[in-house]
Amino acid sequence: MRNPNHSFLKCFWAVFYRECRRMCSRPIYFYCIIGAPLFCLIFFTSLMHQGLPHDLPIGVVDLDNSSNSRTIIRTLDAMDLLKVEEVYHSQSEARDAVQRNKIYGFISIPSGFSASLQAFRRPTVTYYTSYALLVPGSLTYGAMRKAVELVSGAAVRSQLLARGATENQALGFIQPIVIEPHATFNPTLNYSIYLCNTLIPGVMMLLISLMTVYSIGSEVKFNTARYWLEKGNHSILLSLGAKELPYTLAFFAIGFFCDYYLYGVMKFPSNGGFLPMLFLTLCMVLAAQALGIIFFSLIPTLRLALSMSCLWGVVSFSICGFTFPEIAMNGPVQALSYLFPLRHYYLIYASQTLDGNSMIYSWSSYMFLFIFILLPFIFMMRLKRELIHSFYIP
Repeated sequence: MRNPNHSFLKCFWAVFYRECRRMCSRPIYFYCIIGAPLFCLIFFTSLMHQGLPHDLPIGVVDLDNSSNSRTIIRTLDAMDLLKVEEVYHSQSEARDAVQRNKIYGFISIPSGFSASLQAFRRPTVTYYTSYALLVPGSLTYGAMRKAVELVSGAAVRSQLLARGATENQALGFIQPIVIEPHATFNPTLNYSIYLCNTLIPGVMMLLISLMTVYSIGSEVKFNTARYWLEKGNHSILLSLGAKELPYTLAFFAIGFFCDYYLYGVMKFPSNGGFLPMLFLTLCMVLAAQALGIIFFSLIPTLRLALSMSCLWGVVSFSICGFTFPEIAMNGPVQALSYLFPLRHYYLIYASQTLDGNSMIYSWSSYMFLFIFILLPFIFMMRLKRELIHSFYIP
């Protein structure tokens, strides 16, 4: 029963102070709140600090050994993406190197390549790339194809100029239509800008959800749930709000540091401004906490609730749409993706930070995050009942 003599602020401060002491009592709190997020921040930004992979090892099978084939090899080796690891004498040697993961692919220049090129007989150059690793396979294929096209165009240009064509005529024959590609919002095609701004918040949301489940479930595990409610004057809203506020402040501080590091130190594009990103970070923290409260309310067992939180957090990386596009998923999976807060965080980040749109353009995603934040209020009485009648069995 509630005691009318206990003021709201006194009870709120008692629970808040008690939770702060609990946070300082065990190393797991320090690791999940500070250690793991900062480690992921440094790890991911250091892993992809160059933006794109460089010096991907490839091989060349040069059966022609001519000036034109050596030009292709020099062009390949001069590209930032590629590094010609070795020139092989046969395709079997190069294929064996691919199978041993020494190179990501190789290009095969046939015998008589230079003579066929000079005679306009359209010689065939073959690329072999390993798509067991999708990103290196795609990058090496594109770079090898570009290098051969450059050498081919240069050879045709030289022959046309030798036959009396002007520079413009030669270029018009080689490339009758000029293509001007424009990569908007991430013009350098920087993988770090694209991935870090979703992977790091995704890891934080997973940790926040886990810590929320653990902070509530540990009360049941150590049979202190009723004492916790008593401190909060038997009000579940007051007890839960005061208990989770230290985590909200701590994770928001870490989120603020991550945003400052990414957009201030690393100079990642922030076309929508820094303050909207801070607001998005606060919404992310609250939504992840709400998810943890929902999990424990529905599954009031610490082990199972933690497992469910881990499953939900890990699946969110695949289903949120930043690796595989959501529009290409099956209909039921597309609908399921809206049950993951990381999906809405990613949509807001892409629209607000990369595209530079105002917050109003992401109103639907903000609405879903607010629904996640408000959803735990439906389960308050169920959670209170479980806390009062629960008894931990090891």
